[in-house]
Amino acid sequence: MLRFGTDGVRGDADTDLSTPLVVALGRAAARVIGAAEFVVGRDTRESGPRIEADLVRGLTADGARVRSLGVASTPAVAFVAQRADLPAAIVSASHNPWSDNGVKLLSRDGRKLAPDIEAAIETQAGALFDPALTGAAAGSGLSTPAPDPEADLDLYVRHLLSALDGRTLDGLHVVVDCANGAASELGPRALVAAGARVDVINAQPDGRNINAACGSTYPAHLQRAVVERNANLGLAFDGDADRVVAVDERGELVDGDQIMVMTALDWHQRAILRHDAIAVTVMSNLGLRRALTAAGVDIVETPVGDRNVIAAMADHDLVIGGEQSGHIVFADLATTGDGVLTGLIVGDLLVRHAVPMSTLAAGMTRLPQVLVNVRLAPGVDLELPAVRDAARRVETDLGERGRLVLRRSGTEPVVRVMVEAPTEAEAASAAAQVRAALEGE
Repeated sequence: MLRFGTDGVRGDADTDLSTPLVVALGRAAARVIGAAEFVVGRDTRESGPRIEADLVRGLTADGARVRSLGVASTPAVAFVAQRADLPAAIVSASHNPWSDNGVKLLSRDGRKLAPDIEAAIETQAGALFDPALTGAAAGSGLSTPAPDPEADLDLYVRHLLSALDGRTLDGLHVVVDCANGAASELGPRALVAAGARVDVINAQPDGRNINAACGSTYPAHLQRAVVERNANLGLAFDGDADRVVAVDERGELVDGDQIMVMTALDWHQRAILRHDAIAVTVMSNLGLRRALTAAGVDIVETPVGDRNVIAAMADHDLVIGGEQSGHIVFADLATTGDGVLTGLIVGDLLVRHAVPMSTLAAGMTRLPQVLVNVRLAPGVDLELPAVRDAARRVETDLGERGRLVLRRSGTEPVVRVMVEAPTEAEAASAAAQVRAALEGE
């Protein structure tokens, strides 16, 4: 049955997002949200057109009109929805493999739905679910194009460029890995419009190559390409382009933590970092905390998940927040993480500072970080004395040189053990001690 996770409804495209379930989701969303019109977009997965058709079938069955943008990134759909004051749906499984898909629902302000709204949609979808429904009689389940979807996306690109305050990226050579996803056209278009010289890789989606050994979860090809082409910068999006990781001129990876540090330090120096603070999750590297604290920038720490980051940003009136994965939110410019926007901001940093990317990234020294996923042994719980004792020993041994984070996954039946230490070996050893306690050894 339908359940919202941390990023909408997601699973195997054929089994978890069957026609009956997606139609029920569309009908439930139309009833609970109660809007006359929805904006809809999708990424490049093979299953996308079918799932979009099923979703539209459900939405229109309960009286809603649909403004389809076709293939569009999550942040582009969010931008159009906010500007048009309409709720939205994105058919995407983000950085997951092609065989998965999902549906994200946004409110008319371009942000994720509140948990109580999602719960109401779950309940309604359960009542409306018809297992006998097939795709053969889809009827009106075809997306109705927006009045001018290309004009909507052009407006989105112009909005992205406004982040540069009239500056350009002239002279910057960028290699862009589009993950064969939703930003395969939009990402390069925005960077070229900003004045950058752009080389593009992995921008030939065929329905099954989205995120396949490419993009933000597999930047190895981009790292080689940046060095081989003597570029200043590499940018790797994920499938729906709500996140990005960067590569410096030496081919070294620059993750979301490092991007947030270099941006926050620059904005702090320019007196545009509101309240001189940013929001990050508990999983952000200790190096980020040290670099920002030393510069006089405060940190608001949240549980894992962009929903938590965005909520903290709103509560504390912050303009920068994000995750190590490269899902970074610039609150005055976007309602969600936006990989293309982040890429433009990083490019602007390079041009204004006139230094190599490696120099900017060196503003943060990243501690070795080991993350292991542990399935609890029968009868073992995080509160058991053996687990608490193991965690206490590790924390005592590390002191201020590192840290331990234990948390239950919100998407899998596992506990995530994260250790940071001065060396990889020490972090791995500490993680192994906690893992043994969780496995009942």
